[in-house]
Amino acid sequence: MNQKAMAEPRNWTLRTFRSGDLGMIAARQAALYDAEWGWGRPMEAMIYDIAGSFLSDFKPGREQCWVAEADGRLMGGVFVCDEGEGTARLRLLYVEPEGRGSGIGGALVKQCTVFAREAGYRRIVLMTHAVLDSARKLYLAEGYRVTGSVTQNDFGKEEVTEHWQLDL
Repeated sequence: MNQKAMAEPRNWTLRTFRSGDLGMIAARQAALYDAEWGWGRPMEAMIYDIAGSFLSDFKPGREQCWVAEADGRLMGGVFVCDEGEGTARLRLLYVEPEGRGSGIGGALVKQCTVFAREAGYRRIVLMTHAVLDSARKLYLAEGYRVTGSVTQNDFGKEEVTEHWQLDL
């Protein structure tokens, strides 16, 4: 058995967010993106802006954040935010390295779809980066399609930013 397989959580659950979760999600995602991609402070500032706006402007029944946990440890998270005009936005999807490959990412993305349908949204949109292959595979599996891309330098190096959409 390889080390990654041994480290994967065996029993994980999804729940809605509680006090303190958003800060932990933002901190972990910022640290991981810096370690894995070198995106540093610009990405961290964007993540905290998104999490802070979500929390201060939270719309019950229209928005939600889910947390994946294993043995009381945060293993990942995702947000759905109201964009207006029948559109939801999937934001800040992330899974801890030891939880990758365990189904957590797919479950988080699926939960967004279920919630958005039940809330009456007509579509879900998201933005991601072309280098995030695992996330892109999750979005494709859920039925999202790329609607556009642009090369940008927001995080200190050239990256391809993609816009995706899932019609509900």
